[in-house]
Amino acid sequence: MPTTPWPYALPDEATPPHDADRLLLWLVRRQWRTIVGGAAFGIPWMLSIALVPAAIGKAIDDGLVARDGRALVLWSAVILGMGLVSAATTNLRHWFAVRNWLFAAFRSAIVTERAVRRAGPALTREKPAGEVLTAFANDFWKVGNVFDVSARFAGAIASFVVVSVILLSGSVLLGLVMLVGGPLLLASLAFVMRPLQKRQEAQRTESGELTALGADTVTGLRVLRGVGGEETFLSRYAGQSGRVRAAGVRLSGVQALLDASQVLLPGVFVVVVTGLGAHLAVAGDISPGQLVAFYGYTAFLTMPLRTATEFVNKLITSRVMARRLVSILAAEPDHPVHNSPIPSLCTGAPDRTRGIGELRTGELVDPESGVRIVPGELTAIVSARPEESAAIAARLGRTVPGRHGVTWAGVVLDDVPIEDVRRTIVVSQADPHLFSGPVRRELGALDQPDDDALLAALHTADAMDAVESIDGGLDGELEERGRSLSGGQRQRLALVRALLRDPEVLVLVEPTSAVDAHTEARIAERIPKHRSGSTTVVVTASPLLLDRADRVLLVEDGQVTTIGTHRDLVHGSPAYRRVVLREVEEE
Repeated sequence: MPTTPWPYALPDEATPPHDADRLLLWLVRRQWRTIVGGAAFGIPWMLSIALVPAAIGKAIDDGLVARDGRALVLWSAVILGMGLVSAATTNLRHWFAVRNWLFAAFRSAIVTERAVRRAGPALTREKPAGEVLTAFANDFWKVGNVFDVSARFAGAIASFVVVSVILLSGSVLLGLVMLVGGPLLLASLAFVMRPLQKRQEAQRTESGELTALGADTVTGLRVLRGVGGEETFLSRYAGQSGRVRAAGVRLSGVQALLDASQVLLPGVFVVVVTGLGAHLAVAGDISPGQLVAFYGYTAFLTMPLRTATEFVNKLITSRVMARRLVSILAAEPDHPVHNSPIPSLCTGAPDRTRGIGELRTGELVDPESGVRIVPGELTAIVSARPEESAAIAARLGRTVPGRHGVTWAGVVLDDVPIEDVRRTIVVSQADPHLFSGPVRRELGALDQPDDDALLAALHTADAMDAVESIDGGLDGELEERGRSLSGGQRQRLALVRALLRDPEVLVLVEPTSAVDAHTEARIAERIPKHRSGSTTVVVTASPLLLDRADRVLLVEDGQVTTIGTHRDLVHGSPAYRRVVLREVEEE
């Protein structure tokens, strides 16, 4: 049953800017309706509170002082009505505030997750994995902070202006004090905001480095124990923890100053306005009711002023976190489509639109290296530099969404979902990852009607011993990253997962580098039978696998220089022998 997309999700073509301030504005434009909705309830909420002193002043002057019972009842009813308005708008204002916060956080997560998938391994080469982890665990929520307070900030501005106008109509002096003193009070916080922002940035940087250090250590924990490096790591982690604590202490001082200013400065402002009001009342310039109302206004003013300082504080935090996110958004993959050649299907003109069928029948070509993959064959790619052949494999498997469908192998595929293309060609890297969970699910066998395909893939990868070593076997649970398995067992289970996908084109990068010679011989014999009739590419320098290939391509300095069978190349190519039989020649 097809699912209806969430109406507040972002379309695939949504491209966020790579600047922190512009990113926040980009998010504002995409949720302006909920922001306006929050303001529509935030303004009457705070105005209903702000106007209570005016109603009390009228009740005193027109009711108590004038001894008019009807006026007293009328203004009492007005006060009750404003209380009801405040209660109703409070709930709705808070509802919009939470929506604004969650939408901003969720959409920040969406675009960042897309950037991570687009950049792939290039991202963690530019920045530590822990930095990315911290962004997902912490930064998204703080990006939404300023959106949370936006409804209250709108109410604060409106109520401040209304109260200033009321004071100005009752006393020019008090009105001017309000209109001039309020902005000056907020401007004075600039002396605190700048160091606060710098120290938040510093604390966030140190925290990200600590997370990165922890993530790297967990990944290499077994190696650390093997070489006795626990104490070295402990001292590094303790040192970084100390730097995080020191940065937090430096930040807390400025943050405490800002929090104190939020109470002190509005309090001073209230004292000044109240003193001026009392002086005017004694002089007879304002009535007793106006004096009570003015005191109520000054007491109320602490709310909008504190809200304004809170908005500025959260804006700074959101900008700091947005800067962290845009550094991820700006990450580019190792092989940008518009900067380097990508593979093409040579079945006609290279720029015409093709259907999914030509993925199955066309010859796959990487123009950068000259690699040509014939459909239905087992092709091996050999290079003295493994990173060259691995890069070719990555280019062969690249899939990119396009404006007119899916661009794959340098052409546009008409009306083809990108998921179909990705099912058609699969690249299994040299260091495949296993995740925690049920064995069948992690191998991709949950959708299989029976175990025949799974058992066949396990036989081809010679991986039954790996499954049997797991408690519960196929019905058991894999530990995180398959850490209870040996490197060879993990590699063979990853091969099982790739074989179970049964793609039209399967690219295997060093699939037997971590297994012994006897196991490798069995896998090399079984892969051609398992993949008979399908296109298979193996990146390897193993003679056992090369001997089973229909064609072998020797790559030197990034270009294909020799093509033939393994046996022909062994006898006729000295360069091939240096790469594949180097150990024999050295003897």
